Amino acid sequence: MKINQLLIGIALSAALLLALDACTTKQPDSTTPTPIVRSSFDQLQSRIFTPSCASAGCHASEQDASFRQHGLVLTAGKSYEYLINKDPLNQNAIDDKLKRVLPSYSLSSLLFHKLNFNASVHHSGKGYGSPMPLGRSALSIGQIEFVRRWIEAGAPRAGIVVDSTLLDDKTPSYIENFVALTPPKAGEGVQMMLNTFEVAPNFEREFFNRKQVGNTEDLYVNRVHIKMRQSSHHFILYSYRDLKSSYMPPFNVDRDIRNTDGTNNLLTILSMSNHVFWVGAQTPNHEYTFPEGTALLLPAGSSFDLNSHYVNKTTKPIQGEAYANLYTVPKSKVVNVVRALDLANTTLDITANKRTTVSKTFTFAAKTAVIMLTSHYHKLGEKFLIKIKGGARDGEVVFESADWEHPTIKNFDTPLILEKGQGLTSEITYNNTTAKNVKFGLTSEDEMGIIFGYYYELP
Repeated sequence: MKINQLLIGIALSAALLLALDACTTKQPDSTTPTPIVRSSFDQLQSRIFTPSCASAGCHASEQDASFRQHGLVLTAGKSYEYLINKDPLNQNAIDDKLKRVLPSYSLSSLLFHKLNFNASVHHSGKGYGSPMPLGRSALSIGQIEFVRRWIEAGAPRAGIVVDSTLLDDKTPSYIENFVALTPPKAGEGVQMMLNTFEVAPNFEREFFNRKQVGNTEDLYVNRVHIKMRQSSHHFILYSYRDLKSSYMPPFNVDRDIRNTDGTNNLLTILSMSNHVFWVGAQTPNHEYTFPEGTALLLPAGSSFDLNSHYVNKTTKPIQGEAYANLYTVPKSKVVNVVRALDLANTTLDITANKRTTVSKTFTFAAKTAVIMLTSHYHKLGEKFLIKIKGGARDGEVVFESADWEHPTIKNFDTPLILEKGQGLTSEITYNNTTAKNVKFGLTSEDEMGIIFGYYYELP
């Protein structure tokens, strides 16, 4: 009897435990909302564009200082219209017939190329500008693959077309292992360099440093190789219009454009008024070879103002570094000497509180081949066009730039041939928002309008 009572007690206890367990088991709650399934584009926006691209100074609005350079806004609600089937502003991308995003064709979409820090993998080192996001770490392999698959799926605004787990992949797509350029061998060229320097957290550092080339005789440069650490916007070598100018800077001294509080350094800006563009690049690894039989003249005793611009959007200091190898050939191999264009409109008179377009034509006294064009103007400038003057192509636009701080550098694979008496016209639109007329001058409160480039004369 006692055994039976014990067994009954155990059975009752087990039943009670099962009942309690059933009571504590969570039952479906009809009031719990069903998770929202986001489109692939929404995920692209929230996981990539918003945290990495749509920040102030980059792609946050049309009021960003850099907007004139790229013309792209990547904030939620605007990014799709700015991307799909839209033409980029980068001249090389335009020449290659890329769109910012061409649905179904990632290799014809500039967005895909710009996210790849290793340009040689996807577009053979073509100069499409700095990789993005500038001043931050490269996106992961999974993030870039997500973008590629979204484009290949037709870049739709709605619908799930890509596996979202790709966005969780943290595998780095690029780990910088920067190797400095080896200087040219003796007798084959010279190297100009800015050795390692620091860029403060959340700061854009742009500075100049004048250095002597050390050449005691004329040199003829037919190839240029420029290499920089990541997060660089550009590296440019400037020569000088007037070596006796009172604005000639000292040698081997860093001269920053911005003070540590972000204000402009007036003395540095004044020294820029005497610059003539010599060589430069906006991509981390850039090579350019002049047409066969031509070379750029580097006079004996030359010096350059080396100009580097780095962007650091991280919370820690980063290192900058930049090199330019100038490879030379014997004078006997040079049929045509390349020289720098320096065509300035010094008669500017820009009316106060008004948008004004000013044109100036420069004609050539001999048949001329133009192989590179770039521009120089100041902060009131909105757009700089260069047009052909004369001949069958009269009025044709051959250069366009909308960013006064970082102008386009356009190289012509086939030289632009201009006959004697033909020339180039600068057509510059200024928006004078000040209360006074502005003229051509050397200070940051004055304006400029200069065509820079390379040319050589033909028989």
